[in-house]
Amino acid sequence: MPGMAKNFWKTDPRDALKAGLTFDLSTLDRNGRPGWAGNKSRGEAYMAARGEELSDLQEKLFAEGRSGGERSVLLVLQGLDTAGKGGIVRHVMGMVDPQGVKLASFGVPTAEERAHHYLWRIEKQLPPAGRIGVFDRSHYEDVLVVRVDELVPEAEWQGRYDEINAWEEKLIAGGTTIVKVALMVSYDEQGARLAERLDRPDKYWKFSPSDITTRSKWPAYQQAYADVFARTSTEKAPWYVVPADRKWYARLAVTEILTQTLESLDLGWPAATFDVAEMQAALAKTNQASV
Repeated sequence: MPGMAKNFWKTDPRDALKAGLTFDLSTLDRNGRPGWAGNKSRGEAYMAARGEELSDLQEKLFAEGRSGGERSVLLVLQGLDTAGKGGIVRHVMGMVDPQGVKLASFGVPTAEERAHHYLWRIEKQLPPAGRIGVFDRSHYEDVLVVRVDELVPEAEWQGRYDEINAWEEKLIAGGTTIVKVALMVSYDEQGARLAERLDRPDKYWKFSPSDITTRSKWPAYQQAYADVFARTSTEKAPWYVVPADRKWYARLAVTEILTQTLESLDLGWPAATFDVAEMQAALAKTNQASV
């Protein structure tokens, strides 16, 4: 039990939210809270307590990287507009030291990016050793928006599922632990969140007319996401499909999944590369010297 906050996780969210062989997106309760038996206030308290653990683990990972370690973590966030990706970055990753985080957002590719293989721009943003990388959207856009908007022939995007699986497997073999999170908001909740952006002048900057175009293609996007889960949720890099109508639950779930992932790395503090006693003696001499 971290801190004084009670743990109301009755099922490990890595089990409750993993897209396994029998996962069916059409039956997902997007207002649900799988695995969590507590209410919002208890969830927020537990998340804050786990945030302290997450921060400590992130520092250990960073220290390992600074000391010659090769491991890193990559958090992939996918979801339609208003699903809460920015909230995860702000409220979950905001609990750790920003110097240990590498954030990358992937929008419409530039002309230079389109001239290269679709994974080219992704590889440039991978986290270095010791860092937690966060992708706000990712390489999966190339089997989601590219598919729905018919930006390339079907034969081309169909081949990308296996290519992505192989590419992720190579990253994992190189020391990167991948955590893939899909934030799934309901159609009604998305509409309400878009309406709020249009009702509030301080939210206009978050709205784009293209959001309406994307929303009009809701069924196509749901099928595209379902295929992503079916074809790229692997044993080493599974998808965690998180109901996102309750923002507090989504943030809580991602915090717990990320914290448990870092715990599984069995991180420790790097050993000193110098003689500690010798350095203590040297420091003592400077304290005794006259200024």
